[in-house]
Amino acid sequence: MEQYQVYIDKAVELIMLYAPKLLLAIITLIIGLWVIKLVVKGMEKALDKSNVDESLKKFLGSLFGVILKILLLISVASMVGIETTSFIAIMGAAGLAVGLALQGGLANFAGGVLILLFKPFKVGDFIDAQGYTGSVREIQIFNTILKTPDNKTIIIPNGGLSSGNITNFSVEATRRVDMTFGIGYGDDLKKTKDVLNSIMNSDSRVLKDPAPMIVVSELADSSVNFSVRVWANAADYWGLFFDMQEKVKLEFDKQRISIPFPQQDVHLFKQN
Repeated sequence: MEQYQVYIDKAVELIMLYAPKLLLAIITLIIGLWVIKLVVKGMEKALDKSNVDESLKKFLGSLFGVILKILLLISVASMVGIETTSFIAIMGAAGLAVGLALQGGLANFAGGVLILLFKPFKVGDFIDAQGYTGSVREIQIFNTILKTPDNKTIIIPNGGLSSGNITNFSVEATRRVDMTFGIGYGDDLKKTKDVLNSIMNSDSRVLKDPAPMIVVSELADSSVNFSVRVWANAADYWGLFFDMQEKVKLEFDKQRISIPFPQQDVHLFKQN
């Protein structure tokens, strides 16, 4: 019975010693989480006023909140009596182990941070990257999601995306449309050039400045090739390109201008 009394006395002593600290730590934790929530909301409002990209705003708010919560937990642990140096060492070792196990994930995370900070593209841009072409639908921390013109969803890891080549077709308001049309060697060059000029100038999508450029670019094996370079608004690029293929063919047929196809002359020699 005396042994049980010793245990009871020891338990009461520990409760009296740690109960106030534990109660204070719990109160600090609750108030701290509430304050962190207010601070993160205030930060997001400040970013809203600075016209920061929506994806970057969410990421920065989340990252800032996580850092503050980690600092709060360390403070609460020290209030209870846990040695913070040991606590930090354990967290550091755990972080290192997780980092080694998730190297690819960390690379994608770092790539997402770089994309959000330096903004080589934004949501809605039409890009060509990592062998894929499409509109940026969403920029996540680890991946970027593209929507291709034929309605496929492509998920690209941010690690390779941030360190690779990116062609952004949406940065500039206008784009140059390059087209090549071939005619036969027996056709009239001046007439063909006038016909092409008329077709280009009659389309409202073709910008007047810079003026369309129509030149003979190549004397090929079976055709004389014209290079046609016109400028258009970026949104009109593909519509103009495809429409011009049809318009030129119809007008060439109407004007009796031939569009040759590859051919070879074969000479047969009879040997006695």
